[in-house]
Amino acid sequence: MSSTLLWLNNDLRIHDNAALALAAEYQQPLICLFCVDIRWLKNNRYGNRSMSDNRWQFLSESLADLQTSLIHMEQQLYIVPGLPTKVISQVIEAHDVSHIIRSQHCGYYENRDWLFLKKKYSKKIFCDAITHTLFNKTQLGLEGNLPSSFTKFRKHVDNLELIPTIGIRKVLPSPLRLDIGQEDSCHLRKLATNAALPFKGGETNGLIHLNHYFSSNHPSTYKETRNALDEWSSSCKLSPWLANGSLSVRTVVNKLMQYEKEHGTNDSTEWIFFELLWREYFQWYAHQHQKRLFAFKGIGKKRPLTSFCPQRFKQWCQGQTNWPIVNACIKQLNHTGYLSNRGRQLVASCLVNELSLDWRCGAAYFEQQLIDYDVASNWGNWQYIAGVGADPRGGRHFNLDKQTNLYDPQKTFIRTWDKDIQPRAYLDAFDAADWPDEPSDHQT
Repeated sequence: MSSTLLWLNNDLRIHDNAALALAAEYQQPLICLFCVDIRWLKNNRYGNRSMSDNRWQFLSESLADLQTSLIHMEQQLYIVPGLPTKVISQVIEAHDVSHIIRSQHCGYYENRDWLFLKKKYSKKIFCDAITHTLFNKTQLGLEGNLPSSFTKFRKHVDNLELIPTIGIRKVLPSPLRLDIGQEDSCHLRKLATNAALPFKGGETNGLIHLNHYFSSNHPSTYKETRNALDEWSSSCKLSPWLANGSLSVRTVVNKLMQYEKEHGTNDSTEWIFFELLWREYFQWYAHQHQKRLFAFKGIGKKRPLTSFCPQRFKQWCQGQTNWPIVNACIKQLNHTGYLSNRGRQLVASCLVNELSLDWRCGAAYFEQQLIDYDVASNWGNWQYIAGVGADPRGGRHFNLDKQTNLYDPQKTFIRTWDKDIQPRAYLDAFDAADWPDEPSDHQT
């Protein structure tokens, strides 16, 4: 009997999940699969891994929460380490898979794997569902011509209707037992919990935080507090759950609109939507530019006047530069997996402008460390700072002393974080024998 494969990636939730709903429509035995890409935990060309311990902890919590939700729906989540193309091929061939469903993804490498599978199994039905954005390609009507700046994009979408959310399905087709030598999630090597991690992964925790935030008065003061370096309530703090799809961005916007209906609209609530539009812009920016997201020249034609100096880069990564505010930000990032938006701009400006380092080194380090890593927002924002992306001003250079006086005048943040903090060891998620000898080509 034919079966349906749901390949989960950036959609680790039950609510407003069009991919899950589509997979259920076929009324065939259903396989819910998440691939732990082995390239995530290997060193890349910059000497970093794509996933630090903190990122893995947040992802593991998210997967465990999704597993619980699926069990309640009489389904099963399979978490399989390996190269996605090999894992998916094994599943397709072993279980007579006729339909392969996933959420639309803006990542170049994720799309390359998807296109490889579509070509290899051309007689199968492959479907993308839109779960990660506010709009779809048809609505935008851009035909590959994304506006060159965020301002133009914001005006373009100003009168567009958001994609409506999808209700939660109460019943799913029956699961299939995989037979490809996979490891169930409970057999993955456990990681010591980092108590300093300010976020706990999973849809359940994401929805709790969303409801808590919009049950407070913080949305009405967001614009005044958003540049704070360390205060928990200063910003929405929704990005980790949005990044891996534990939260639907459309659900967030609906919650914001409900808040405005009850409490009124002001500059702060409008600014929250403004920030979500920035996220949206970078999603479509990545869709359009694909591999150029990782290019040294970015989407431009001029090479930046920067290079790679291993010693300077190491000092930046360890928070041992000449700028205390940068050191404090980096050490907070290393210890907690999170950094405020203002902090990210400061350390990025330092790397590009003060240290004259290749911006891609910083972007790759953020990819490793940030629990809210999103390929589009991360690499798009780094291009923006470096002047090789969507910034019409040609990059951003911050005066670090002035920024310190503005956002940490009493040096409270610096005293808290610019000190010796033991960094976490890298994760060894699987035994060495589990790792195929495959080269990693992530980030070109």
